[in-house]
Amino acid sequence: MRAVIQRVSEADCKVDGLVTGNIGTGFLVLLGIEDADTDDDLQWLAQKITNLRVFGDENGLMNKALADIDGEILLISQFTLFAQTKKGNRPSFIKAARPEKAIPLYEKMIATLEGLTGKRVRVGIFGADMKVALVNDGPVTIIIDTKIRE
Repeated sequence: MRAVIQRVSEADCKVDGLVTGNIGTGFLVLLGIEDADTDDDLQWLAQKITNLRVFGDENGLMNKALADIDGEILLISQFTLFAQTKKGNRPSFIKAARPEKAIPLYEKMIATLEGLTGKRVRVGIFGADMKVALVNDGPVTIIIDTKIRE
């Protein structure tokens, strides 16, 4: 799994002009799922997301996690995070999981994040043409790949 996590002061997702999810302060998480992903990848990544300390404390240092600031999550599926661009100019998405594998993992990620945060996770619509808007706070953007656990 690959996640692009953006610290936001607000974010929303629209499909066909209708808002499917919106949040105030928290994380916009763009989530890519590949064929090789397992439940272990999901659990590890969910823990990382919820415990990531990138929110400012009283001294202006990035010391607080999502729970410390009562933050929210907007989770958006994004298979293009597994684009391969080595050859030519047209990306290949062969590493991205097919919907029959990706959808159950995406839905499990939603449930796992909700369990860890105790809050409803806002979402887009899997496979839809989404319009995602955000105000990146900082800017702070963190990329995590479960296959590169550094």
